[in-house]
Amino acid sequence: MGEALKARADEVLARVIAESANAGLKLGDPVSSSLERVCVISTIAVARWMAGGDPEASRKARHEVWDLFGQLAAHGAAPLNEMTRRCLHWRDAVEEVIRQCAAELGISEEVTTKALSAVRMTHDVTLVRMCEVFDTERSVIEGELARRQEELAFMATHDQLTGLPNRTLILDRGTQMLSRARRRQTPAAALLINLDNFKSINDTLGHATGDALLQAIAARLDGVLRDTDALGRLGGDEFVVLAEEFSLAAGAELIAEHLQEALKASFALTGNEGTQLKVTASIGIAAGQRNSAEELLRDADIAMHRAKWDGKNRYLVFESGMQDVVQCNMELEMDLRGALEHDEFFLVYQPTFDLLSMAPTGVETLIRWKHPLRGVVQPNDFIPLLEDTGLIVEVGKWVLDEACRQVSSWREAGHPIGVAVNVSARQLDTDEFIADVRGALSRSELEPSALTLEITETTLMRNPDETARRLRAVKELGVRIAIDDFGTGYSSMAQLQRFPVDALKIDRSFISQLADNPEGETIIRTLVKLGKALAIETLAEGIEHQRELSLLQEESCDSGQGFLFARPLEACAAQAFLEKWLKDGLTVAAHVGPAA
Repeated sequence: MGEALKARADEVLARVIAESANAGLKLGDPVSSSLERVCVISTIAVARWMAGGDPEASRKARHEVWDLFGQLAAHGAAPLNEMTRRCLHWRDAVEEVIRQCAAELGISEEVTTKALSAVRMTHDVTLVRMCEVFDTERSVIEGELARRQEELAFMATHDQLTGLPNRTLILDRGTQMLSRARRRQTPAAALLINLDNFKSINDTLGHATGDALLQAIAARLDGVLRDTDALGRLGGDEFVVLAEEFSLAAGAELIAEHLQEALKASFALTGNEGTQLKVTASIGIAAGQRNSAEELLRDADIAMHRAKWDGKNRYLVFESGMQDVVQCNMELEMDLRGALEHDEFFLVYQPTFDLLSMAPTGVETLIRWKHPLRGVVQPNDFIPLLEDTGLIVEVGKWVLDEACRQVSSWREAGHPIGVAVNVSARQLDTDEFIADVRGALSRSELEPSALTLEITETTLMRNPDETARRLRAVKELGVRIAIDDFGTGYSSMAQLQRFPVDALKIDRSFISQLADNPEGETIIRTLVKLGKALAIETLAEGIEHQRELSLLQEESCDSGQGFLFARPLEACAAQAFLEKWLKDGLTVAAHVGPAA
């Protein structure tokens, strides 16, 4: 009987396939192939048992079948009811073939019944095992789904980079905080933290470094807060703290001071060995009851923007009236974005003089903005906004082009002067600046040695390696480099020698102290000697009195500029000044043009 069944295993399979095709769900080829394999293995296993075969072979066959069921269950390839139907088709097909074999071989009814019983037992065990496999896999899948749902819920309410609560969760917690504060009559506050000049770090060192810095900042801020405070990231370079009750016992201002203190130490990031990043933040505080968490964050945001406008790296508490100021600043920013396109910018030029011969040697270019409705906007009111918005790069390129064109025309007219142009930190963030300088020189046909680029100490030291590389590339064009506001930054002589510097501009704050501060002369003498030691020209800015000029001449300062000689002049007035000087010569202070 066993041998006969084994010989007709293909017939059993054909019967199962035919029956399954007439009833049940149509399955894909890979699933059908696996089920056919189960059918053949099961048939041969039963046949071997009938023939008195090796029990070990039967055990291996069972495990192979169970593995196939496990794979089908794990992949969700076929529903359990369809698998059960296929097993019933197999049982019916095997029983029919066994009855035919018994009749053909003249096997007794007793033996046939025993054989059929073995088939039903195999079928029942297979069904039970198959259900166990499916149940196990279902539990695994349900567990995986639950874990994925938890992950999705976390992702929906947390910042993926820092793991902190995001805006959605912060608003929810803020709503709960305001409800508790209202019920208990306790204080509540939101502190909105915005990193100063973070975009320049991203642009200079790359987004990977920026992301690592944000993670380090999040960890450091979290370390100075109470467990009851909620720290979140709203996106970009903005964080928020929700504080209530005991945390506010000494006032929200103390929390803001702790947050700013936490950022004072430099950040040393993995993968940027040797780079120490300094970060500051502007913080807006909104305290007290609000109708909603959105209103609380809105007022904190207004206070933060006011802190930005007041000079950054500080905190301010929201007050009524701030909204108007912030709205005005936003309108100013909107107007500023169209100023270049509408030709609202213009340049003024302040002459510089050789302090030995008292002859003009050049002009410093300064930008002004004439708005059609606001009139002339003061530089302090729009230049910081140019920096914050990144517009300074495009505007700075225009200034460079216009200054080179103007001074080139003056030189052709017989005025052998040079021009100094201020360069912002944002412009030095990319290699495009080198191309901008090369293009301005080419278009204007200005001799490179007549152009001086002025960079502040702070800008030099922000990313010294890349800045030094770019300045060396510019220097190779023949352009001169000057350090502006020298003495107000943190550069040492060793650091100074890393840069291809031609001139030091002594900050006006030192010049103004000459008359009243006995130490002023010592400071000037030291700075001039430093320039001489490094074979660098020294230029004093902000000279307003004859006494200041005399002292600078005594110390052998090379050049100077200030109201004593001339105020910043528009192009026509500057040209007239140069022509009059060329024709007649002037004594110091004989000409003081209108302020521009």
